[in-house]
Amino acid sequence: MNGQDHSIRVAAVQMVSGMTVADNLEQAAGGIEKAVSGGASLVALPEYFCFMGRHDTDKLPLAETPGDGPIQAFLADQARRHGIWLVGGTLPMRSPDEGRVYNTCLVYDPQGRVCARYDKIHLFSFQRGQEAYDESRAIRPGDASPQVFDMPFGRTALGICYDLRFPEFFRAQGDVRLMVLPAAFTWTTGSVHWEVLLRARAIENQCYVLASAQGGTHANGRRTWGHSMLIDPWGEILDCLPEGPGVAAGVLEADRLAAVRESLPALRHRVL
Repeated sequence: MNGQDHSIRVAAVQMVSGMTVADNLEQAAGGIEKAVSGGASLVALPEYFCFMGRHDTDKLPLAETPGDGPIQAFLADQARRHGIWLVGGTLPMRSPDEGRVYNTCLVYDPQGRVCARYDKIHLFSFQRGQEAYDESRAIRPGDASPQVFDMPFGRTALGICYDLRFPEFFRAQGDVRLMVLPAAFTWTTGSVHWEVLLRARAIENQCYVLASAQGGTHANGRRTWGHSMLIDPWGEILDCLPEGPGVAAGVLEADRLAAVRESLPALRHRVL
């Protein structure tokens, strides 16, 4: 398989993060432990796993610089301790804007080294009645191209939450075997769009999709949709956790991916 593993077990950790970083890291550690005890060698945490404040600007004092800070130290230690590939959800990283941070996803290899960084480029905004969000108030969009990394199963793409609504973002990442999406979808939008968008990305790119979500009612009053899941290249849901802390997991099978692409060679039939 050109140096790629024939199969690999992966897991998405679902959380209900609160307003205390230490408590959130403890919750994340428990989820990672559960995923690893189930045999996962790649684990993904959700967006904002380390902190969900009451106000958008509450995250600003927590911003870290590359390679320095307690959140990054925690992620590196977890990857190294368990010998896993760890997609570290997102954390606030300092940006050139004094009043805004990057919403950053870092990926760690089994030695605890950073092997990929992606700063979220699509910033979510929504307003319906009293429910309103605008990430741009405290987050600066990233300016890098879509990010991929190589792990034992093959080329893997990164996206964060709202990126899910932009199919051109994922198509620009090229031929990948897995897409990983940390997210914190709202209950309002997630209840109608989350599953159909995730399955669409898997089907149109003929790859596995692993989505790690926030799922529950948070201390700040926000309710997130959850439903962390693993989807195969045919669009079938292999595992799903509706709400509350826990793990959604399953096995990526090279034979399954190859069979889907062979029976319906849509990627080879692309014209545009």
